Amino acid sequence: MNTGAPSGVVINGKFLSAAPTAVHRVAYELTRALGELPHHPDVSIAVPPGTRLAWPAPNLPIRVVGHLRGIAWEQLCLPGAARGQLLVSFCNMTPFRVRSGLTMVHDAQVFTTPRSYGQVRSAWARLHIRLAGSAQLGLLTVSEFAKRELISLGIAPAERIHVIHNGVDHVLRIPRDDAVLTRLGLTPRRYALSLANLQPHKNIGLLLQAFARPGLAGLPLVLTGRARAADFAAAGFPLPANTVFAGYVSEGEMGSLQAHALAVCTPSLTEGFGLPPVEGLLLGTPALIAPCGALPEVCGPGALKVDPHDPAAWEAALLRLRDDPALWQGLSDAGRAFAARFTWDAAARKLVNVIAQVTAGRT
Repeated sequence: MNTGAPSGVVINGKFLSAAPTAVHRVAYELTRALGELPHHPDVSIAVPPGTRLAWPAPNLPIRVVGHLRGIAWEQLCLPGAARGQLLVSFCNMTPFRVRSGLTMVHDAQVFTTPRSYGQVRSAWARLHIRLAGSAQLGLLTVSEFAKRELISLGIAPAERIHVIHNGVDHVLRIPRDDAVLTRLGLTPRRYALSLANLQPHKNIGLLLQAFARPGLAGLPLVLTGRARAADFAAAGFPLPANTVFAGYVSEGEMGSLQAHALAVCTPSLTEGFGLPPVEGLLLGTPALIAPCGALPEVCGPGALKVDPHDPAAWEAALLRLRDDPALWQGLSDAGRAFAARFTWDAAARKLVNVIAQVTAGRT
């Protein structure tokens, strides 16, 4: 049945007041870049009442709608605000009642690695994803790998899943704060960087085993993020003496840590994209990655691929990077050139094309 073309685009702006995460970064940067395009669809951002922006305001109209907040706002108020328009949601979740919508599903990990998210959260996310895949005009995702997984799970057919690779060029506009190196006692290109994350699919325990090996005794492993030494110890991970827990760092500090590292290490068993290693590549730092998920797709020639189950292989790869300046520089140059293709402007232009494609059949 022909229901008519949407008259405009409404972005689900709940993310604008959320604490920054990788998913929220993608939502913000896509929205910001969309507003910077010289020609874009009639777009507005809907937010709940009482929203306090955690990000700089994008160059798009922001409308406060409804009287509820949180999940209730998203499920009960947002559909009415988007009636007759295309609702775009960038953070995996979407109102159940919306049919004229595009929802970005960043990966299939709530299906493939549910232990990383918990039973309730995984079940809630799976419900959102399945409903969006079956009822809405299409899904957005961030890599060809993620698209293949969503297809294999029967979430939606290939023609209704649209890949929009993340950008990483936001790291170029964030001033770096090199004082973090002094604060943590670090020497440029004499430490490796990764995430303080206990989710099983992130596989950080493998790095701890590698850095406990004698060859890496003098090379610090810097872990940034929420999890602390006590959390890893409670989870049964032995902590080598050269582990540095940096905690949460500012964007400027993270940029400095990425730019000056010997390598950004990502031993994940799966990733829908993987922002940290690609951000590092654009800043000139090689990546050490597991050959899993979307990591080979998005890191290209700037990465060494290492067995995610072999600590000795990670030790050997890091020592190669440390002791072979020509290898390091070759990966740095190749990675920087490869990562330069991942821009938010390109992502926003692809989004505009997808919007035109999915709404064309509604006229």
